[in-house]
Amino acid sequence: MPDVDVIILGGGPGGYIAAERLSQAGKSVLVVEKESLGGTCLNVGCIPTKALLHCVKEFDQIAHAARFGVRADTIAYDWSAMQAWKDKTVATLVGGVTGMLKRAGVRVVTGAGRLVSPDTVTVGDQTFRASDVIIATGSVPAIPPIPGVAGNPAVVDSTGLLSVAQVPQRLAIIGGGVIGVEFASIFSRLGTEVTILEMMDEVLPFMDQDMAARLRSALPDVAVTLGARVLSVEGSTVVYVRDGVTERLEADLVLMAVGRKPLVDGWGGAEIGLEHTSKGVVVDDQMRTNLPHVWAVGDVTGRSLLAHAAYRMGEIAAALIIDPTSAARGQVMRWDAIPWAVYAVPEAAGVGLTQAECERRGIEVTSVEAPLALSGRYVAEHGLDRSGTVKLIAETESQVVRGLQIVGPYAPETIWGAALAIEMEVTVSDLRQLIFPHPTVSEGIREAAWAMKTQ
Repeated sequence: MPDVDVIILGGGPGGYIAAERLSQAGKSVLVVEKESLGGTCLNVGCIPTKALLHCVKEFDQIAHAARFGVRADTIAYDWSAMQAWKDKTVATLVGGVTGMLKRAGVRVVTGAGRLVSPDTVTVGDQTFRASDVIIATGSVPAIPPIPGVAGNPAVVDSTGLLSVAQVPQRLAIIGGGVIGVEFASIFSRLGTEVTILEMMDEVLPFMDQDMAARLRSALPDVAVTLGARVLSVEGSTVVYVRDGVTERLEADLVLMAVGRKPLVDGWGGAEIGLEHTSKGVVVDDQMRTNLPHVWAVGDVTGRSLLAHAAYRMGEIAAALIIDPTSAARGQVMRWDAIPWAVYAVPEAAGVGLTQAECERRGIEVTSVEAPLALSGRYVAEHGLDRSGTVKLIAETESQVVRGLQIVGPYAPETIWGAALAIEMEVTVSDLRQLIFPHPTVSEGIREAAWAMKTQ
């Protein structure tokens, strides 16, 4: 007899949401977590960065409030107090997850779990068996083999930068993805001289290039060097080549922000024949692996390294363990409908396919961009700032919405509606018939729908 119905290897978003759903259905669940419940997102990722971003935005808003008739003769920030707010936020939410699992009757074992067979996990000298196992080991920062990086105290990853004792005067960021852009927004608003070195032709490669360029151009007080291939790091100096010319960037601190990679090694999967590649554990659209009754969710799959994607993956795996026939009721991962968000200054969000991806798939589409300055609320709060934009992409013939991206305030809070449109295969005509509250920035979506030429 198994010790429990389900063992979950990892207590991050995908793991703890699956545990909650399973326990609600009466399953006995064991969660094995080697560090802190909540995973990367809650402890050293999404939540602490958003806490610091909020602090910085409050400071920045006051610093630039004079144009709205609000004057502050003296303004300063307290980095240690900002850190305390971040730590309090993380502790509160970790406590919430811990309490939720306890109330649900989920057993939590702290330690490094190892899968020794499809139904057996060891944690130190303890052995546990289950009918089903869910792998949710997450991801780790990707550190490329650049000379001078390993062991260099002037080089930090995102976890290290979250807890620096002092705000650096000069910050070099290697990588223009979400992590790099968000940290650039935090520190530039505090007066740090920030430079992003990005090897590709544009930052945020998952965005349409024109929208990414809009966001990059709107980043306040951030220098961005595109097409920069880093050769080495010498102390706190980054040596890179661009257009065949070798250049040096002097900094006080260097952030390595080239992304994250699935944690596929060190917990026994490879040794028992679990199929995986360097991109992650191989799963189907219902989170099954090649081993019976072994599932994988979240970052470890490499399919989408986003906490909200992990939530949905965890829910799908849980639903199919609870009721295998639930597949007939739509328990499947819709990869094209996963929204993304960038909490920079300005914010951005999107869902669905980019125009370039549509072209690669042979889908004929029409696109349109509408300025957020058409929104009364946007103008009331931001004037005629031209960076705010909505881009809508739809199939030319059917007018089915295939993608939508927003650069501007409240974008992450708005994008869920576009995600629903992608899920439901809504058309441009359908979008035009929706009633948006007024005045809201979300009305930019309606403006884009009416701006699109239809056949």
